[in-house]
Amino acid sequence: MEQKTILAIDCGTQSLRAILFSQKGELLARVQVEYEPYFCKHPGWAEQDPELYWNSLVNACHKLKQSNPKLFDSIAGVGVTTQRNSMVNVDQKGIPLRPAIIWLDQRRSNPVWGQKGLLNLGLKIAGLKKKLADIQMQGKCNWIMQNQPEIWEKTHKYLQISGFLNHRLTGYFTDSVASQIGHIPFDYKKQGWANNRQLSKKLFPIEKDKLPILVPPGEILGRITTKAERESGIKKGIPVIACGSDKGCETLGAGVVNSKMASLSFGTIATVQTLHEKYIEPIKYLPAYPASVPGFFNPEVEIFRGFWMITWFKKEFAHKEVSLAKKMGIPAEEVLNQCLERTHPGAMGLVVQPYWGAGLNHPDAKGAMIGFGDVHTKDHVYRAVIEGLGFALWEGMEKIQSKTGIKIENAAVSGGASQSDEICRITADIFDLPMVKGQTHETSGLGAAILVANGLGWFSSIDEAVGNMVHVKKIFEPDPAHVQIYKALYSRVYARMYAALEPLYSQIRDITGYPK
Repeated sequence: MEQKTILAIDCGTQSLRAILFSQKGELLARVQVEYEPYFCKHPGWAEQDPELYWNSLVNACHKLKQSNPKLFDSIAGVGVTTQRNSMVNVDQKGIPLRPAIIWLDQRRSNPVWGQKGLLNLGLKIAGLKKKLADIQMQGKCNWIMQNQPEIWEKTHKYLQISGFLNHRLTGYFTDSVASQIGHIPFDYKKQGWANNRQLSKKLFPIEKDKLPILVPPGEILGRITTKAERESGIKKGIPVIACGSDKGCETLGAGVVNSKMASLSFGTIATVQTLHEKYIEPIKYLPAYPASVPGFFNPEVEIFRGFWMITWFKKEFAHKEVSLAKKMGIPAEEVLNQCLERTHPGAMGLVVQPYWGAGLNHPDAKGAMIGFGDVHTKDHVYRAVIEGLGFALWEGMEKIQSKTGIKIENAAVSGGASQSDEICRITADIFDLPMVKGQTHETSGLGAAILVANGLGWFSSIDEAVGNMVHVKKIFEPDPAHVQIYKALYSRVYARMYAALEPLYSQIRDITGYPK
């Protein structure tokens, strides 16, 4: 019997991967196309040409087909998962009208709601004016409406990158419910577009006809067109299944099917996320996102520019290690593991708070690195970065547990940095929990493949698909001696850093003109 395969397209901030999975969840073949995360016309801006994502998909598929023709010709279904809150304005033919504004962008619009009359007074009294103003100022749709009205008028659809790629594959402006994460008029509780009376519609007043048709994850949203076959090589008529955001698919691909397990994503955005049947907000006004499991939610806490900090570290400090890794044909993180092996828990007192990008709960934050002495080396800096990300994720997990009332018993690690066993060990020690590492670090792609397999009817439920397609490679148990060091550092130092430094961040901005 001919083996059927699944093509998962995982379009991230720094690269696109086209991955072929078997019905058992085995990674059979993979092609990665790397690109610059964004270009920047002004300080704080982050934009990308949407065609880059499509061209990368086409390029990856051609390379995959060339190197694995039989497997590629056996594709039974396609699923797309992409970075979140990165939006594309397109015309009626799906042609981009301007560069995509991606999630890293820090420009601000003017508030569009609640600024006048009794409503303004009421929001002030309730203490909500500043918070709601900040949320809507982050809406890039508002910025385009205010600064490029001619673009907004021509916009036929305002799409996530997933919606843009799904249209290129199927010809339909459809997207998954589980991909709708960002500054858009989405009702997170009911998992559908908000009506005119709802707050998100007032904060982000996008016309309904400019939004795509939504399909539940695991259902068919279209089929490969003749044009898409000609460009990508994927056979015409193959179903494209609705998947979800990269983080949501990652959680599913990590095997998280209940609230007693957390998913730790070691990606460009670092996140801690779980699966819950009820809508909760770990941080006020930060919604529980629609899960890739239909009808469920992913309560989450994010660290913006999370393991992007490894990329930053490599670029600024690790030229030697990167060069050596290229010569050896291995990821640079494997060479950087030596920095972790040569140092000890606590990095000789060097502590990092990884707020390289501000978050909803700390909008004025900047990154901090404290405790320097003449004993510190590049190794200590790298270790402190990894430990700081672990502390920030632990802080997020505590917020989630306090809202769900359910104690997390273990966690699954995924994302690019999870390829490093040393990083996984450090995280297990910080969390004082077993860290489960799957057979593949391409967990977002695996999550998409699980949804495609379920949508093709290969399994009776998503739980059954997870049981058959997710396989554990290794479990990292915490070291009790290390746990005690990290608990003390977290409670007595890390947890107090933001409150101590926050007044200085606004002063830095005022004095130097550093953008908000």
